[in-house]
This record gives sequence, C-alpha cells and structure tokens, in this order.
Amino acid sequence: MAPQRRQNAEPKDFPWWLLAFGALCIGLAAVVALNDLYTQVFGVVVKGIGITVSVTLAAFALATALGLAVALAGLSNSVVLRQIARFYVELIRGIPILVLLFYIAFVGAPAFVTLYNAALAPLIERGLLGQLLVRDVSLLWRAIIALTIGYAAFIAEIFRAGFQSVDIGQIEAAKTLGFTKFQRFRLIVFPQAMRVIFPPLSNDFVSMVKDSSLVSVLGVADITQMAKVYAAGSFRFFETYSIVAYIYLLLTIGLSLALRGVESRLRKRIEK
Repeated sequence: MAPQRRQNAEPKDFPWWLLAFGALCIGLAAVVALNDLYTQVFGVVVKGIGITVSVTLAAFALATALGLAVALAGLSNSVVLRQIARFYVELIRGIPILVLLFYIAFVGAPAFVTLYNAALAPLIERGLLGQLLVRDVSLLWRAIIALTIGYAAFIAEIFRAGFQSVDIGQIEAAKTLGFTKFQRFRLIVFPQAMRVIFPPLSNDFVSMVKDSSLVSVLGVADITQMAKVYAAGSFRFFETYSIVAYIYLLLTIGLSLALRGVESRLRKRIEK
C-alpha cells in the first residue's frame, strides 16, 4: 500500500510563476543592456551590492548567535535568565527597525563611547589607550548592530518554538541513557528542531536583505543610498528606482529559491 501524502504537503504545481519571473528579468536585462540611460543607472546602483550583502551577512550571523543565546536563556532553569530573555524579546519586538536604527546610531553609539572612556579612563590617561570619539564608531557598524539587536528578538522566538517542538519522550530517553545536557541538545534536540527552525529562519534572512535598505538613512552606501544620491542629482526617479527594485528582486527571489532547495534536502535527510 502506497504511503499517504501528508495533509499539509505543498502541491507539486509546475512553477509557472518562475517562468514569468524569468521572462520579466530577461526583458529588464535587455532594457538595461540596450538603453544607455538604464545602463548608466545600473552601473551606479550596482556599486552598493557589496555593502548590502556584507551588512546582511554580518547582521544575520550576529543576530542568529544572539537569538540562539536568548532562546536558550528563555528555556533555562533559571527564572532570572528566563525573565531577562522574555523582557528583551517583548521590548525589542515592539520597536520598529527604523526607530531602533536611529536609536542605536544616535543614542546607543554616543552612550557606548561615554561608558568606554569612563571605564578605561586610567589607561587612557596613561596613554596606553586612545580616547574613543563618536565618529570613530562607523555608521556601517551602527547599522549592523541595530539590525542584529532587532532581528535577534524574532530569531530567538524561532529557536524557542523549534526546541519546544521536539518530543519530550526522546529527551527523557536520552536522560535514561546517561546523555549529558549538552549531548541531549547536540544529538537529539537541535537536529530535530532544525526541521521546524530552518523555514522561518530562512524567511528572516530574506527579509533582512530587504530591511538592509534601511541603512541608507544613515548614509551607508548600499544599493538604496547609491540610488538616492543618483536620483537626487539626475531627477531620473522612475529609471533609478526601477533598477533598484529589479536588483532587490534578483537578490531575494534567487536567495529564496536557493534556501528552498536547501530546505528540501534537509527535510529528505531528516526523514531518512
């Protein structure tokens, strides 16, 4: 008897949408290649891809590490750690990313500089360390830290839900076999939780690619900032922001397809 298909399994439709998207991308690529104005705009805007990618990768890696730490604190046996983790998650999730970006850049960075100089004042007075100025903290890292703090709260909830989805019976069985707490987490909990964690985590990664455009408000030279500067000088707003939308679509759709492939392989490996 053939195995029944899961009720919530996604139907295997032919990806007509992908063909339509591919045709759209090819058409826009032809316009960029054949039209001198679009070629010029593309050449300017594409210079910001490196910053966009580096901000996204750095912020997401840090946010994942911080989110994992917050999730583990929220599931610990210590009531203090649990309350601190819950306070952090609820507080940060209630603040818009743009507001958090401004706050970290123009309040958090000066506060950090003040604390740094006060804490290390004896070493600074002896000349062993130089005095830190606000301008020494780059706007790029202020943006990365803001995205890290903002996304870590959401990622922590993803990890928490994934860890709690693991059958408690398997954990109890591992305890009976003498596994340490770390061994239970590494061998039992984490591998099974990844099936639940990976899809929303990959969605957050794609979302961060788009939200990285917010760093342009600080003057960081990403894709959006390069477009703003060019459009302000040329008044070619339609052409400029059409190219920006095109580039972001290529990045996000391409990344989504790649992550979906990884998710499919991960699911097959777990089911084996």
